[in-house]
Amino acid sequence: MALSFTLTVVISPIIIPFLKRLKFGQNIREEGPKSHQKKSGTPTMGGVMILISIALTTILASVWFIPEANQVHIFIVLFVLLGYGLLGFLDDYIKVALKRNLGLTSKQKMIGQIVIAVVVYFILQQNGFSTYVEIPGTTLEIELGWGYAILILVMLVGGSNAVNLTDGLDGLLAGTAAIAFGAFGILAWMSEGNVEVAVFTLAVVGALLGFLVFNAHPAKVFMGDTGSLALGGAIAMVAILTKLELLLIIIGGVFVIETLSVILQVASFKTTGKRIFKMSPLHHHYELKGWSEWRVVTTFWAVGIIFAVLGLYIEVMFG
Repeated sequence: MALSFTLTVVISPIIIPFLKRLKFGQNIREEGPKSHQKKSGTPTMGGVMILISIALTTILASVWFIPEANQVHIFIVLFVLLGYGLLGFLDDYIKVALKRNLGLTSKQKMIGQIVIAVVVYFILQQNGFSTYVEIPGTTLEIELGWGYAILILVMLVGGSNAVNLTDGLDGLLAGTAAIAFGAFGILAWMSEGNVEVAVFTLAVVGALLGFLVFNAHPAKVFMGDTGSLALGGAIAMVAILTKLELLLIIIGGVFVIETLSVILQVASFKTTGKRIFKMSPLHHHYELKGWSEWRVVTTFWAVGIIFAVLGLYIEVMFG
């Protein structure tokens, strides 16, 4: 955590001015909250420095401190992190450099996400990875067989998109993701044979805390899809490698709620013509109700901590 935090804090003052010189500024959607228009031009694609810190820390730690680490697990989790990060980078680059506000099409993004998930499944299959899932809070295990491929697909694609939806306010995603990764880091450290996953998750926490130095309100940089898609894919992969697939729903409860708010909003508007929330994802609803941005962010952090503690309690007491 310390190494990753330090790397992020050191390289950020170098990368942020570089992003400014390249005019890689955030384009604010007109349909978003009006208060966000003042953020237009703030450097985006800051997820690059998060990914650099995580990758370097994980590789250095696995070489220096944990020679017994499962190299396949390290490769897979970095492959997912950087693979989804590359997708996000392309999306951001098209938006800010080529001035195409929508970036990659949803179809292009989905194809890329699915391809990465399929590659992950075949790597796991070739290395004899178990295809059962545990029911949180019980000793029950369900063997999925080939259905595990579908689960991996849903988790990686769904996780990356859910986390991406949460990235809408200064420090919101960095804080909630740090909390969720921290919980998985504790569980990975406590379990047998997952020390490399624990090191990776704690490297993520350190990088996100370092990023928060520059991303907390008022943000000097945004992570963009480069960071959010990568973090979403990575946390899903961590849940898979630690065999805590279903516990992700609890520990990542904030991301689940944000996603459900969008689904419910769209479904309600298409079926009844009425909106449930003032705006979705949910964090914008509270903004439009008059909450300050900082109040929304800290409240969501608190909810994230509650979900993380609940997940830890369930796994430690009953897992």
